[in-house]
Amino acid sequence: MTTLLVLGATGFIGGHIGLAALERGWQVRALRRDAASTGMLGSAAVEWFTGSLEDAASLATALRKVDVVCHAAAYYPSAGRHVARQVATAVEQTRSVLRACRDTGSPRLVYTSSLSTIGRPPVGEDRPADERDVYRAGTLPRSAYYECKIAMESEVLRAAAAGYPTVVVNPTVVFGPGDARPTTGALLLALARGAGLISLPGWLNVVDVRDVAQAHLAAAERGVAGERYILGGHNLRVAGLMRSAALAAGARTPWFELPRSVLRVLVRTGERLPGLSVLGNHLGAFEFWQPLDSGKAARTLGLHARPWDETLRDSLNWYRRHGALRPATPVV
Repeated sequence: MTTLLVLGATGFIGGHIGLAALERGWQVRALRRDAASTGMLGSAAVEWFTGSLEDAASLATALRKVDVVCHAAAYYPSAGRHVARQVATAVEQTRSVLRACRDTGSPRLVYTSSLSTIGRPPVGEDRPADERDVYRAGTLPRSAYYECKIAMESEVLRAAAAGYPTVVVNPTVVFGPGDARPTTGALLLALARGAGLISLPGWLNVVDVRDVAQAHLAAAERGVAGERYILGGHNLRVAGLMRSAALAAGARTPWFELPRSVLRVLVRTGERLPGLSVLGNHLGAFEFWQPLDSGKAARTLGLHARPWDETLRDSLNWYRRHGALRPATPVV
């Protein structure tokens, strides 16, 4: 029987990885900071360990006799400021996990990275971006998110090049049921509450968290060490995404799309104002919002994205059941 350790098991993606592994009959271990937190896993038959990624002793205990590690707990910058300091923290945390894995027998590691490490295709190549395209560190110096994510992924890929059995997966914009501490789900909630008055320019690739979880397990089984796989689903214009989500929730749709030139001015202005560094961290990266090609994951990992309408329906109904949205007529 495969024994899997999930780092970040109380989070959105990590919880679904644990559930998917249990459905396959795997033995699941989970590391958590808070001894009372269970996330999506609830009362499932999981062996819990309390600790942190910075605590070598707790990591070593959880890693004993483990076959696979799914690392879905990478450092998440909370703001756009102090970028160099946050990158240093992110890198050290990543190295801590890699050291602990090596010291306990080098189990196979599936590292959950981000779509932000996917760069733009070369000039003249009219195609969706794929795994060949790499974000260059320093391109968005005010975005701690982009800079941290590429720094951490680079550490993992260096370990793979040195012989450590590590696979990188790059989920796109993840939606689905169970986002209890909403990240991307916060957008759905805002739209469902009628707050989406203006849509934004550009493209995003969206994917269901349940498909992402299954792809993690497939990466553990047959992903190629040192490779990265974009876990994506559907390329949508941001305006279309916002409109479809608002319609599914029975809320008002955006009135118009903000021109790129206006958004650039707003981002530059916001970056200079205290408390608005989020503009540099995420919104300031809108020039990098682009269609993505997840064909490699489809071919190697068997990734098959369920319909966007299904993801929307299940997400909104989950929020209704858990009190985040008014219990109006469920989305069907």
